[in-house]
Amino acid sequence: MGIAIGELSRRTGVNIETIRYFERVGVLEKPPRTSGGRRIYGADHVRALQFIRRARELGFNPAEVRAILSLGGPAQASCSDVRQIAAFHLERVRGKMADLAQLESLLAITIDRCEGDGTVSCAVIDLLDQHATA
Repeated sequence: MGIAIGELSRRTGVNIETIRYFERVGVLEKPPRTSGGRRIYGADHVRALQFIRRARELGFNPAEVRAILSLGGPAQASCSDVRQIAAFHLERVRGKMADLAQLESLLAITIDRCEGDGTVSCAVIDLLDQHATA
C-alpha cells in the first residue's frame, strides 16, 4: 500500500510540513523513495503518525514519543516501560499545573488591586515593570 505524503496528511490530519519535521527529528521512520525521489508511505506510517499525533495532543514531547516508539510503538511496547515514560510526563504536567495555579493567583490578586480608572498608577503595570527591572 504505497501512498504519497499528501494522502498520508489527509488520512491522519497531520500537516505535510509536520510530517517532514517528524521525519527529520527521528520521530517518524523515513519512508522508502521512488526512483524519482518521492516518499512512499505504508500502513505502518499511517498508524505511527496517528499515534504520534495523539501523543503530541496529550503533551508528550518529541523525545518521549521517540522513546515510546523505540520500545516498539503501539504494537509492541511493554506497558511497564511506557508507564515509566507516562509517569514522568504526568509529573511535568502536574508541575505546569502548579505553576499555572500560582500565575492565576498572582494575576487575580493584581487585577483586583488595579483601579482600572484611567489613572497613571496601575497594579498590573507595576507587576510587569517589577519583573522587567529585577
